[in-house]
Amino acid sequence: MALAHTAASAASSTAPAPLDDARVALGRRIFFDASLSEPPGTSCASCHDPARGYAGNHGSASGVALGSRPGHLTRRSTPSVLYLRFVRRFHVKWDDEDGGPPEAFGGFFWDGRASTLHEVAPQPLLNRDEMNNADRAAIAGKLARAPYADALRREFDDVFASADKAVEALGLCIEAFLTSPAMSPFSSKYDDVVRGHDTLTALEARGLAAFRDFERGGCAGCHKLDPSAPLPEASLFTDFGYEVVAIPRNRRIPANADPRHFDLGVCERRDPRQHTEDPWFCGSFRTPSLRNVATRQSFMHNGAFTSLREVVRFYATRATDPERWYPNGTYDDLPAKYRANVNVSVPPYNRPRGEAPALADDDVDAIVAFLETLTDRQVPGAP
Repeated sequence: MALAHTAASAASSTAPAPLDDARVALGRRIFFDASLSEPPGTSCASCHDPARGYAGNHGSASGVALGSRPGHLTRRSTPSVLYLRFVRRFHVKWDDEDGGPPEAFGGFFWDGRASTLHEVAPQPLLNRDEMNNADRAAIAGKLARAPYADALRREFDDVFASADKAVEALGLCIEAFLTSPAMSPFSSKYDDVVRGHDTLTALEARGLAAFRDFERGGCAGCHKLDPSAPLPEASLFTDFGYEVVAIPRNRRIPANADPRHFDLGVCERRDPRQHTEDPWFCGSFRTPSLRNVATRQSFMHNGAFTSLREVVRFYATRATDPERWYPNGTYDDLPAKYRANVNVSVPPYNRPRGEAPALADDDVDAIVAFLETLTDRQVPGAP
């Protein structure tokens, strides 16, 4: 297999810089600074909206966010940036005993292409379809003119000696902000239930049971939780792994009008240190945390779904009623040569076409009710 193994282990963390109040405050100001785009007017928070659990569409109706220029769209939907302090570095694991296929875990973005948050921060700023800066010098110039420029000079020696130093400082500040305790609030009803301060309704409890039932919902297989643990940190609602789920093609994305256009996820990563071109990973995207999922405007890597109920219904009926989701009943957003990668082995994906789905409509409603308990009651807003 053409795999480049990283030395990072499953236990290795993103190892952010030690929290510094000044650096956190700077990162927050940078995150909400709408002067850093070209043209000005778009900040990180334009897409990562606090009111949407730090996800969002920036006014787009296509399922993926608008960039700073009219008509320019991000390639993928906007993931939440809450709880990122728990994300591990990208790494690949092999089943050495049984010789099974490799599994990928960790990393940032839908394809895990960045292993640290200070690597993540410049990428949207330089992406022509997002914040559209021409180069690092353009970003550095804007930082030097920002009202917090003197604070950057106090925090970093010779910060404006080069564009690279300025952009590195920006990344470290964004990392400090996103890994600060406020950005992992654990303030949802579910967290209060875990702490013993609240109880689930009958409908929510039924949803939790279906969510955890491996023969029915099977959701907890990837969206890990432990409601019996005394600390909410045991329930991050992700295993940080990658799955080939075969989400239907989002035809509202203009690029998808070309039938030759596909987004292959992990196997498109371009970091030579951590890259894998193994076809096993084609179509794989990272399992997101479900915390604050009910506040989102679009769902899945391509924003194909616009309601949480639609997402749960897709999982329940993809195998039993594929015509409901695909024009010809066949996965339509994955090249034919990679369709064997699609997960068809675990419930609810393993039921034959035409059979009753593992989850009835009232089960779907119950799971949605439970997922709504994952919405944080206190989320930090704009400075």
